Amino acid sequence: MPAPMLRDTHVTVVVAEAGDVETAVAEVGRHRPDVLVMEPSVQGEPCLAAIRQVADASPKTRVVILTAQEDPNLAGEAIRGGAAAYLPKTAVGRQLLRAVRMAAEGNTYLEPQLGARLAADNAAAKRAAPDLTERELDVLRLIARGHTNRETAERLFISVRTVENHRARIQRKLGRATRSDLVDYAIQRRLVEPADVPA
Repeated sequence: MPAPMLRDTHVTVVVAEAGDVETAVAEVGRHRPDVLVMEPSVQGEPCLAAIRQVADASPKTRVVILTAQEDPNLAGEAIRGGAAAYLPKTAVGRQLLRAVRMAAEGNTYLEPQLGARLAADNAAAKRAAPDLTERELDVLRLIARGHTNRETAERLFISVRTVENHRARIQRKLGRATRSDLVDYAIQRRLVEPADVPA
């Protein structure tokens, strides 16, 4: 996971690089850069855990995810998990510099095509489950993917109690009592892909 660490004033300067999460977190703690550009080799929970470790080491450091995974759901998870920007590795030059500068200014950047796909997916999800809020949809997707209440809470940066409350409301709104019922509903409404659901 090569990780350039940048200080963005009038000129963007690379202050350090790292080849793995442990080294990156140590360097972030040492240099306190404005921006960390991270290229995760693994998405999902390992990526979110790395973002949290960076935040713990240097709360003001903003994380830009540069990845080969052009999946709008992963992009949404990364942004909700604390990343300031998410863009594909093909985005180089001005686009990467723009993402870094926007992150340094405290803004969020999502590569336009991924952003459009994510918006379309969210709209489709709302049509599939109109009675659920966006947060309830997030919780439902994670339940369907096999995450425990604690894991769901960690991924969404909310408490376990809040997850439990969301889950109870989802079950009440949908009239589904068990986890398997919720999984079936999520698959039928195409909120998750069958391949994402553990056996």
